[in-house]
Amino acid sequence: MSLHVVLGAGPAGTTIVRELLARGLRVRHVNRGPIPDAPAEVEVVEADVSDPARAIAATEGAAVVYHAVNVPYHQQVELMPGIGESVLAAVSHHGARLVVLDTLYPYGEADGVAITENTPWAATSRKGRMRAALDRAYLDAHRTGRAEVVLGRSADFYGPRVLLSTLGATFFPAALTGEPVLAFGDTSLPHSYTYLPDVAQALVDLGTAPSDATGRVWHVPTVPAVSTDQVHAVVEELTGIPVTKEVLTEPVPAGPFDARFMAEYAELFYQHRIPQNMVSTAFETRFGRRPTPLREGLRATLDWYRTRL
Repeated sequence: MSLHVVLGAGPAGTTIVRELLARGLRVRHVNRGPIPDAPAEVEVVEADVSDPARAIAATEGAAVVYHAVNVPYHQQVELMPGIGESVLAAVSHHGARLVVLDTLYPYGEADGVAITENTPWAATSRKGRMRAALDRAYLDAHRTGRAEVVLGRSADFYGPRVLLSTLGATFFPAALTGEPVLAFGDTSLPHSYTYLPDVAQALVDLGTAPSDATGRVWHVPTVPAVSTDQVHAVVEELTGIPVTKEVLTEPVPAGPFDARFMAEYAELFYQHRIPQNMVSTAFETRFGRRPTPLREGLRATLDWYRTRL
């Protein structure tokens, strides 16, 4: 059976592993440190994949590699390009397909009304320019035949296991207990949120698709953007508890978002001051997938957080 290797054990990597298992696929999970909650049927390897030799060893035998590695915000510009190059070296060595979990950062403020795969890459932030340069390197590797590569872009995550997000641990526990929730920027503007299980399903679709689906960027299934205020209203209906909010109009420290994080996030705070509507029609049409309805995704996320509380 073909081996699928997942790099990174954050919420995304962990959810990708479970999606692969649900499809009956053989899985190896690679992380820099231990993965204590790994399912018994998953092979676990500890390796720092920023080292090309260790990345090659950790992905030995892979048919598909899913790159879901991330690093703290203050280290992204410094470390992510090297990790990307190391992962490319590994998939090239093995002749494996590389599926990259990507962000909307390369688009910058180009067009928040309808962000499609054809939207210009207009990032002005350091992290946005870094991601754009790295994505070009991935696509160049595919174009030149170095490796087969495909990118799946997601908006802000929400869902089970998602903690450090604008719709994560600063929102759901408070909404369940009647405490003020934390919100960013102008909450009346449309803002895209992608349900994490949909991300995992889409990336595995890309990992198992025919080769003509590779060599490009895809937007993973995401419901049409609604305002954060509308998200709050749906959660109120689901819980029966009024949602009150504390709004950060500037990127200042709050809750788990400490001073170092917010100093690094400041350049991306524009995402909460303009409309942001990621369109995923191309993926939905090609793969016959629809995003999980917002109400259903929020209900499942609330249920997961209830178990944590």
